[in-house]
Amino acid sequence: MSVAANLAQIRDYLGEQPVKLIAVSKAASLSQIEEAIQCGVTEFGENRVQDALNKMQQLSPNAVPVNWHLIGHLQTNKVKLAVGNFTLIHSVDSLRLAKEISATAQKKDITQRVLLQVMVLPDPNKSGFTIDELKASMSELLALPGIKIEGLMTITPLTNDNAVWTESFNRLRELRDELAQTYGIELKELSMGMTNDWQDAVKCGATMVRIGRAIFQNNN
Repeated sequence: MSVAANLAQIRDYLGEQPVKLIAVSKAASLSQIEEAIQCGVTEFGENRVQDALNKMQQLSPNAVPVNWHLIGHLQTNKVKLAVGNFTLIHSVDSLRLAKEISATAQKKDITQRVLLQVMVLPDPNKSGFTIDELKASMSELLALPGIKIEGLMTITPLTNDNAVWTESFNRLRELRDELAQTYGIELKELSMGMTNDWQDAVKCGATMVRIGRAIFQNNN
């Protein structure tokens, strides 16, 4: 199916639910991205800083302005390129990285919106704060100038087990609620769910889903 047809199916499922669709464009061509923009997509996610910057430059100057989200692992040596070029950095996975982003944002005299990436369930292939690490670091994270923590993000372990997905999503939501109550803050965003598991994420309270293949892959 076309990008337009794929988007129509996803939007039909989402209906009026308050979930922001992040179109993950890492494997998409420029023409596919432009088709998605024509279909009303305003939020795009990329795994690599330089790939995103290249696409920002190559898009038609007549294209509708869109927001770019960094959803992949951010190396500290790429922080200077990332800060200020992304509407939201989803993948702040350590206190050290948060401090680098804070320092760079201060130098640029901006506030960078971020999400904190949590490894809810043990997974040697994923990065992120463990639940205990995040609880121990939260006070220090909130005190950092130049960043605004909007919420939490997670990636589920590589499995087809819906029960594992649901446990991961529910525990992230519960952690978000606990942190918000403990610190008297609003953590409005839960970025969780990708092509394989996004429907489960929506059921568990996702406010953002990161979908790539289900939008840009031709299913004919």
